[in-house]
Amino acid sequence: MALLEVTNLDVRFALRQGEVHALRDISFSLERGERLGIVGESGAGKSVAAFSLLNLIAKPGFIAGGSVNFDGQVLNRMSERGLRKVRGNRISMIFQDPMMTLNPVLSIGEQMLECLKAHRRISTKEARAIALDKLRQVQIPSPEKRLEQYPHELSGGMRQRIIIAIALLLDPDIIIADEPTTALDVTIQAEIMALLLELCEQHNVGLILITHDLGVVSQVTQRMLVMYAGRVIEQGPTREIINDPQHPYTQGLLNALPQMATPGEKLNQIRGSMPSLSNLPSGCTFHPRCDFIIRTDGQPRPACTQQVPEFVESGNCRVACHMVAEMLEDRRLKEEVL
Repeated sequence: MALLEVTNLDVRFALRQGEVHALRDISFSLERGERLGIVGESGAGKSVAAFSLLNLIAKPGFIAGGSVNFDGQVLNRMSERGLRKVRGNRISMIFQDPMMTLNPVLSIGEQMLECLKAHRRISTKEARAIALDKLRQVQIPSPEKRLEQYPHELSGGMRQRIIIAIALLLDPDIIIADEPTTALDVTIQAEIMALLLELCEQHNVGLILITHDLGVVSQVTQRMLVMYAGRVIEQGPTREIINDPQHPYTQGLLNALPQMATPGEKLNQIRGSMPSLSNLPSGCTFHPRCDFIIRTDGQPRPACTQQVPEFVESGNCRVACHMVAEMLEDRRLKEEVL
């Protein structure tokens, strides 16, 4: 059994105008030490998925169905007291903005020691020694000095290293990183991602990396999920998806990378924008933006506008697309004839 097993997760927000589905039928797994990427545009549901794993969805949001099974425990059915033993202890989270995560009125040392003492019965001396060790692991210079400093006295890259050190304090089984390098410049981004990857490999820690950067996902993760409008529309081995994307949306994301454009020409982009969750298109939610809705005979696919696509197996990947399903069926019929 996988370390983390998410099955048919359904998350909704109860608004005055009615319930809004933020996540629909999300299923995936994570093995111990495995690295999983979750990608998609802003509004796809990536961060909601991350918060749902630890049941951190704030009202009016709630988990309406499905399960999050972690090492034999169903997290979305646990009490708040039980969840506190898992959060930060066995599953840690790295948020987008370190200044929003770190307490500005407490020193780095106070925050690290508080985290350790909340989960372990240890002395201040022992907690300080662990904190210093973790700061050294994330390559913080002069760690003794940093323990006495406050967040505003550190650079953005330094603060993000502190956050990674705090995430590693209690030797977690899984780290969830929600766009951990968004606020950093490109050079620092590369350093932080290389550090995070190295630490996860050293400690056999599972990593769930949430990002819109396919370049980072291709370098760091082993498997990936592509999300659109609250659904997973493609999942499988990262290298296979990057080299041969099946879903038109995944193809569009890859074609939008700067290196895919002709020098001197405009960047490629997916036409239109992510639909509002309160007004989703019928059928395949991507069909208003899809360039493949027209069949080879010149007619639109009725299924695309009328039916929600089921997952089909394509190689080692699973894809929710009517076009891919048609192609696979045509291939199967041809093979039967031969």
